[in-house]
Amino acid sequence: MLIRVINPNTTDAMTATIETSARAAAGPGTLIEAITPVMGPASIESHYDEALAVPGILHAITSGPPADAHVIACFGDPGLDAAREIADGPVIGIAEAAMHAATLLGRGFSVVTTLSRTRGRAWDLAARYCPPGACRGVHATDIPVLDLTPDSLKQVVALARHALDHDGADAIVLGCAGMADLCAAATLELGVPVIDGVAAAVTLAEALVRLRLRTSTRDEYAFPPSKPYLGLLQSFGELSNRSRYSSPILHPTLRIISLPVFSTIDFLDAGRPSYAVCRCAGRLR
Repeated sequence: MLIRVINPNTTDAMTATIETSARAAAGPGTLIEAITPVMGPASIESHYDEALAVPGILHAITSGPPADAHVIACFGDPGLDAAREIADGPVIGIAEAAMHAATLLGRGFSVVTTLSRTRGRAWDLAARYCPPGACRGVHATDIPVLDLTPDSLKQVVALARHALDHDGADAIVLGCAGMADLCAAATLELGVPVIDGVAAAVTLAEALVRLRLRTSTRDEYAFPPSKPYLGLLQSFGELSNRSRYSSPILHPTLRIISLPVFSTIDFLDAGRPSYAVCRCAGRLR
């Protein structure tokens, strides 16, 4: 099983953090391919950033060998609906996965996120994904996404502890993929379930693939209708001439790693990045 985990921003260090969490959560025989898009913002901290991240996400889905499932590793779940239209297997957003998981672990949860300006988006997603009252609060550390480090743990834990007391929550959802490496330590500090959306999404994606379940194509998530796209988006119109991407049949000793070999401008002018297939030893993760 191949799960492609897409970091919607273009910062390689954050992709590495996401990959570590995804690989730790993946079961035996699951291949994790962590992707940094060839275009998009360095971090996603506004609606503008989120909108401009979507083309890179869609390109990452359609480039290279098809995957059994995709994870969109940004807490705003950017481009999730569009991704479901073009991907063959399940596509899971990390906010979606984390919030669903939290509703199974207590009567209510609180979100600890980065900047205060992202709180509204988190509330919108909670209203979409959860029963009324399940999300008890959304709290911002006001740490910019790219400033998150292991040293951020103290501030995250302090705010989470306040959320538990103030909101009456039973669990904490970490509201940024960049917090993934803080999850285990925060759980030990707080003594309640702390949910990293990257790990939750990978595990949920694995379960759906094993159940042989895929996104319905009956109506809303049918493949996009054919039409021309102009300007910088012209190459995205080529999708209309292809069918939905099929799941791969992987050799049991291969891992697939993406190697983009040209710039964003080259992509817009010329096509897609090359991919390399590398042999791995030991158990596949």
